[in-house]
Amino acid sequence: MLKQLVIATGNAGKLREFQQLLAPLAIEVIPQTTLGVTPADEPYMTFIENALTKARHASRHSGLPALADDSGICVDALQGAPGVHSARYAAPLPGLSQDQANNQQLVQALHGQQQRTAHYYCVLVLVRHADDPQPLIAEGVWQGEILEAPRGDGGFGYDPIFLDAMTGKTGAELPLEIKNRISHRGQALSRMLHLIERLEP
Repeated sequence: MLKQLVIATGNAGKLREFQQLLAPLAIEVIPQTTLGVTPADEPYMTFIENALTKARHASRHSGLPALADDSGICVDALQGAPGVHSARYAAPLPGLSQDQANNQQLVQALHGQQQRTAHYYCVLVLVRHADDPQPLIAEGVWQGEILEAPRGDGGFGYDPIFLDAMTGKTGAELPLEIKNRISHRGQALSRMLHLIERLEP
């Protein structure tokens, strides 16, 4: 079984979720930033290519197994945008965080639209070493819709304007333990845990 796992992200929100979700397997979670690993380029148009690139990069520079995700929000009325560009969808705006600017941009892009369905998508890739020919891959999808105004003060990213289809709450209103159970990343990591548990010792 894996003893240590480098997480190929510097996103504090993602790190918190990974640490909580991986705790039952007693795997030491190491953020790549603590090892001096710089962020990898993400030049691809698909989530899976970007995730694989990030995992291989983190493993190559750390010498350890690495787990990377690529995730984003896909809006039906926008033909799947922001998609892989979710993290930098909006240009920086004075007085707003990047997340706030992204949320504002998305709400404006859907102004007057009746169709507001969307989903968060996450793909996770785990490589046991940088040249692993059989990476473990898991994905998750979280269905919902985009609100016209933010609600809640938790979560990150598009959570304040993403209304979960099942609970009627935004991602920012859900307690972390519930969000981790139903979210795209929670689903993907649950599937990844099953794959990890089946690895030969």
